[in-house]
Amino acid sequence: MTLKDRISNLFRGNKGEIEIGKFKDEYFEILLESDVSFETVEYILETFEKKHSKEKRLKREEAVESLKEILREILVKARPGRDIFNPEKKPLIIMFLGINGTGKTTTIARLAYLMKKNGKTVVIAASDTFRAGAIEQIRYHGEDLGIRVIYQEMGADPSAIAYDAIEHARARNMDYVLIDTAGRMQTNKNLMDEMRKIKRVSKPDMTFLTVDAMAATDAIEQATTFLRDIKFDGIVVNKLDTDVRGGSIFSIAHKFKEPIYFLGVGQKLEDLIPYDPEFILKKVFG
Repeated sequence: MTLKDRISNLFRGNKGEIEIGKFKDEYFEILLESDVSFETVEYILETFEKKHSKEKRLKREEAVESLKEILREILVKARPGRDIFNPEKKPLIIMFLGINGTGKTTTIARLAYLMKKNGKTVVIAASDTFRAGAIEQIRYHGEDLGIRVIYQEMGADPSAIAYDAIEHARARNMDYVLIDTAGRMQTNKNLMDEMRKIKRVSKPDMTFLTVDAMAATDAIEQATTFLRDIKFDGIVVNKLDTDVRGGSIFSIAHKFKEPIYFLGVGQKLEDLIPYDPEFILKKVFG
């Protein structure tokens, strides 16, 4: 059952009004079952209680709108303040982090598609040299998009590939360098050392972390680990279209100071959209 369905069921049978205390208890359970983290649930309900501290009952519409505003406040705080489609320098170098399965390589292809659609020039660095499949995947996307991919064979130095891609872009006055990286488990020390080396060599202007909306609290744990080991500047949340419960996006937005830049909302290249709080609220409230 989706978060939208759970909220609808909460008000079913109420004759226009609800008791604040009962509503809080039921909504607490609904949020937890919808993959909203405990910390975020507590924040939402504490905020709701403060807003309605002098009331014992609320009209259904008022309660819905009040909740919507609290959730909107959480989402708006995660809105990015930087427009990467109008970069202040050339090339703008963006490095991508994320464990396998979070849609990192697909995100790079989709972002390259968006950039090219906006008349920008892009080169991709295939710096995940730990898996032959990763190199082939990004090369396939590059060929499909007509975008140059700088790569070497499996086992090559990822930092050298990133460096070559940056030099390629500088020599041709290109707009962007997008750097793919390995995504084995985030607790792997060798992988973290490699990520730090790539970042040290490439000196990216921005570092994005990709997370899987379906992973719920795991997504937050992934981000927390990366945040401790390697600083990132923004988040891309993927698989919102297949996130049945629908609550993890609120936890991600609430937990981190880093903004959310993009949302993956489908299977096609064009299904990466700029972060939009209203898009998410519409999914939840209709």
